[in-house]
Amino acid sequence: MKVAVIVFPGTNCDRDTKWAFEKIGAEVEFVWHNEHDLRNPDLVVLPGGFSYGDYLRSGAIARFSPIMQEVKTYAARGGYVLGICNGFQILLESHLLPGGMTRNENLHFISKFHHLKVINNDNKFLSRLNVGDILNIPIAHAEGNYKVDEETLKRMYDNGQVILKYCDKNGNESNPNGSVDAIAGICNENKNVFGLMPHPERAMESILGGVDGIKMIEGFIK
Repeated sequence: MKVAVIVFPGTNCDRDTKWAFEKIGAEVEFVWHNEHDLRNPDLVVLPGGFSYGDYLRSGAIARFSPIMQEVKTYAARGGYVLGICNGFQILLESHLLPGGMTRNENLHFISKFHHLKVINNDNKFLSRLNVGDILNIPIAHAEGNYKVDEETLKRMYDNGQVILKYCDKNGNESNPNGSVDAIAGICNENKNVFGLMPHPERAMESILGGVDGIKMIEGFIK
C-alpha cells in the first residue's frame, strides 16, 4: 500500500503518521502543500498539527493550498482520503466532508486518551472492527466541537456516515468537547473520505499507552 502524507506549514504529526503507516507495512511519501502531484497513492492522509498557525479558523487557509485541488480530484475519482485532527478540519473547510468545527465547549485545549465507540464499520477504514467496539485513542485539540445542521445530520445517520462517537470505558456517552451527538469521526456519502479528531497514529505501541490505533489504520490495507 502506498500512502501520501500531505505536509502544510504548521503540520506537526506528519512523522508520527508516516511511522504509524510504515509500522503496518505501507510505503509512505511526504507531499508538500504547494505541489501538484499526489504520485498515485492508494491513500492520502492529511495529518494533525496547526496548518498555517490555525489563523482565521483551523484549516481555513490550508484548504487553498495547491495540493488540495489534487486531493479533491483524487477523492472525486473514488480515492481514499483520511483526515486526522487538523486534517479533519481541513476536509471540513474544503467541503469534502459535511459540517464544521468550533472551539471546544470549555474553550480549552484538550490533550488526553479518550474512549471511542465504533458506530458504523460498513466502510474500509473501520472494516477490521465491530460495531460497538470500544477504543482508547488520544485526542489533542482546541477546536474539535463538531457541528452540523439537523437535516444533514439525519441524512448522515441514514447513510452510515457517523462512524465514531466519544464514550467512556463502558461505552456510555462521554463528550469531551461538545460535539453534536458526541461525534468523533465521520465519512462522506461515498465512504471514501474519512475524518476524525482522535489520533490513531499515537496509539500504535503499548509502551506509549495503547495499540487500538493499529486496527483502525489497518483497514486501509488492500
